[in-house]
Amino acid sequence: MTVEPTLDRQDRHGVLDVDPATRETLEDYTLRFAPRSYRKWSTGVVATSALGGIAYLADFAIGANIGISYGTTNALWGIGIFAVVIFLTGLPLAYYAARYNIDLDLITRGSGFGYYGSVVTNVIFATFTFIFFALEGSIMAQGLELGLNIPLWLGYAVSTLVIFPLVIYGMKVLSTLQVWTTPLWLVLMVLPFVYLVVSHPDSVSTFFAYRGEDNTGTDFGSMLLAAGVCLSLIAQIAEQIDYLRFMPPKTPENSRRWWSAVLLAGPGWVVFGAIKQVVGLFLAVYLIANVADGAGVANEPVHQFLEIYQGFLPGWFAMALAVVLVVISQIKINVTNAYSGSLAWTNSYTRLTKHYPGRLVFLGLNLVIALVLMEANMFDFLNTILGFYANCGIAWIVVVASDISINKYLLGLSPKAPEFRRGMLYDINPVGFVSMLVAAGVSILVFFGGLGDAIKPYSPLVAIVLAAVLPPVIAIATKGRYYLRRTDDGIDLPMYDEHGNPSGDVLTCHVCRQDYERPDMAACATHEAYVCSLCLSTDKVADHVLPAS
Repeated sequence: MTVEPTLDRQDRHGVLDVDPATRETLEDYTLRFAPRSYRKWSTGVVATSALGGIAYLADFAIGANIGISYGTTNALWGIGIFAVVIFLTGLPLAYYAARYNIDLDLITRGSGFGYYGSVVTNVIFATFTFIFFALEGSIMAQGLELGLNIPLWLGYAVSTLVIFPLVIYGMKVLSTLQVWTTPLWLVLMVLPFVYLVVSHPDSVSTFFAYRGEDNTGTDFGSMLLAAGVCLSLIAQIAEQIDYLRFMPPKTPENSRRWWSAVLLAGPGWVVFGAIKQVVGLFLAVYLIANVADGAGVANEPVHQFLEIYQGFLPGWFAMALAVVLVVISQIKINVTNAYSGSLAWTNSYTRLTKHYPGRLVFLGLNLVIALVLMEANMFDFLNTILGFYANCGIAWIVVVASDISINKYLLGLSPKAPEFRRGMLYDINPVGFVSMLVAAGVSILVFFGGLGDAIKPYSPLVAIVLAAVLPPVIAIATKGRYYLRRTDDGIDLPMYDEHGNPSGDVLTCHVCRQDYERPDMAACATHEAYVCSLCLSTDKVADHVLPAS
């Protein structure tokens, strides 16, 4: 049976009229390989855009919360553990995204999960985006209430609705927004910390002496609990990758700039994140020690910055700057949260239903879920939410990093080149899929005390160890047989150029009649023609999907 083209049609002038869904995926190559013809940004612009997305204030709240709960020493060690884990696991993922120009879902498919197996990781990532959208939206609403007397419930709605129009047009608008707002954000962020250190040098000794609300001493369990809350941010690498996939090809001429951008904007985001958490804790300790009723608002970034600004600026100006900082930070990160979340939901839905409804449908869904969380006042139980989520995020990211680093490069059991196209992969690969389920399940059991209260703080460590060890164990046990369903995609053209970059050769999809580059195409099973990856995903009867070999 032959499936006729359904995504293209001609208007009365005979001009090709592209279906809206196809047009939308071509705006920023949603759900597919990003071709070199589209990737016109320099390494610097891509890196700046990616780092602009980490302008969030949640790090200040996280640093304050873990410091208040466990004391400065334990919090600093926890932040250090968090930074090391994030950098080591983020490096192979960032490299693959920038080198092969695909997002983390496409990387996950070929790194031990299979074509349908990575659907569950998409849900994990979508959950990350709406949790942190809600957290940032809550912070913005606190700023609007403080500065403009807007009720919290209305502030939540405003912080949600303002994002929608900014995310519609994808990478082109996001890159412009991030580049132009970053300098002002940096000035507003750094100013209060520098002021405190210079004008109140005693605040440094007070900071290091702080033992938390329960007068907690130095304790390894408390360090791990603090690290667990911070590690809820481990999935942030997926948002960095949503920008890094647009990196230009790596050549001998730009190799140094290329690597610098990948390291800085990929795993390097954690350096900035860790610094913000330390500063957030520093500001919180200052408020607790020096401001009346400071303990009640010490974990709210808008109050942190307002109190410090008021020390060297007129009250009205300090208020204005605090509100501006909160609004800029919230918009910079939440356009990324909304964008990445919509991609994750859309990707899962398209694979499961063989229908592409459009990214905007799931953009709306993600924002609605985030708004519900805000209205439920998630800020009051932040540590519990983030600590629980961290176990799922760690399991996913560490499994993929383990598969790339160990199974691909050390053991050679997993194909080095990524694969994401339907027909080329098995539906489920137990190497990553089972490893993640076991690592997440056991660590969540530990987190809730199911294996005894003594090891509850160690749930992040349990997740990391299981997620790192199980992929090579299962890959060896299965001899790597479930990675590729077939090795030949039926196209007699090289996949990579002389520098190892994805080929720029252009082929036409016979289903949607659009031109795509070689890595996004496969031969058609029923015609002497080629089919793009999205049309393969939406082929409900699998007529175009190549058979196993």
